[in-house]
Amino acid sequence: MNRKATALDVAKLAGVSRSAVSLVLNGRGEGNVAPESQQRIREAAAALNYSPNKIALSLRNQRSRVIGIVSDHVVVSAFDGNIIGGADDVARSRGFVTVAMDTEFDAARDESAVETLLDRQVEGLMYVTEGLKPLEVPPGMLRVPSVLANCFDSAPAPALSHVIPDEVRGGREAANHLLELGHRDIALVAGPAEASAAPLRVAGYREAYSGRHLPVREDRISFAGWDIDDGFHGAMKLLDGVSPAERPTAIMAGNDRVAIGVVLAAARLGLNVPGDLSIMGYDDELHIADTMVPALTTMALPHREMGAAAMTQLLERIEGDGGSETARVDGLETLVPCRLIIRESTAPVPAGRS
Repeated sequence: MNRKATALDVAKLAGVSRSAVSLVLNGRGEGNVAPESQQRIREAAAALNYSPNKIALSLRNQRSRVIGIVSDHVVVSAFDGNIIGGADDVARSRGFVTVAMDTEFDAARDESAVETLLDRQVEGLMYVTEGLKPLEVPPGMLRVPSVLANCFDSAPAPALSHVIPDEVRGGREAANHLLELGHRDIALVAGPAEASAAPLRVAGYREAYSGRHLPVREDRISFAGWDIDDGFHGAMKLLDGVSPAERPTAIMAGNDRVAIGVVLAAARLGLNVPGDLSIMGYDDELHIADTMVPALTTMALPHREMGAAAMTQLLERIEGDGGSETARVDGLETLVPCRLIIRESTAPVPAGRS
């Protein structure tokens, strides 16, 4: 087995001292090592596939280069876990590692989880939630650079910045997709009214109609829940026993599971999707939206992008550089756009219903 190159090997190949190698590869060469020597050191390091030992470097600099992540349920979630994945991608690219702890929806464990991570000398903290929601920020998060992802500080005077999906824009783009297909009678079976995301998506739906100077039928908007049976019962109220001329030509669902319920209701009533009824989901949930029959048109929540934006923001505070190019920042709030995924469950409005 070939021996791993050392800093001394780099120094010998570049014809410089070992201390010069350390200065250059640890970012302190400017003003201490001649430019031509710096170049030789970098070329020698590349030729030998050498990089500094980050753990040893951290110890010398009295830095852990560890970011703590606390979540309510995201660590064990197959869906929202991409937020942590996006955050970890950015952290690793900048020489940091992440350590995650899950409280399993037990808010009483939040403070102890944060304190446990602080005891491990983390340089920053991120809190991530399953679904958009307000958060009572654990006090320990105010002692180090911290950021929130998919949640926001519930305090009257928020102290921490947060990165969340642009739900209003998502609702608007979902409705606009159907309006562009010629639909005018679009029902919205939203999530529960008390959920943070649902009213924002409804606001986006209203904006889409307003932007086209079209009236909104209030009886076409209902708050249900997030599950399949909520979609089924909500759709049956809209479709069962209603003449073709009176039923909506499209239904926007609060999420993809609700959309499944709408599809089941349509099948129960003998309606073709999308021939008789277009159905629009929200979330782009893995193994659901793309495998449904027909495959579901939906708005993809930007989980990975949110995690990356939040970690970039956090490392900006720790290291003073970097930046997010995909999100819109407004004070403490960063809004990350959702993405329209067009599949087979939406089609132009049926003939005679435009």
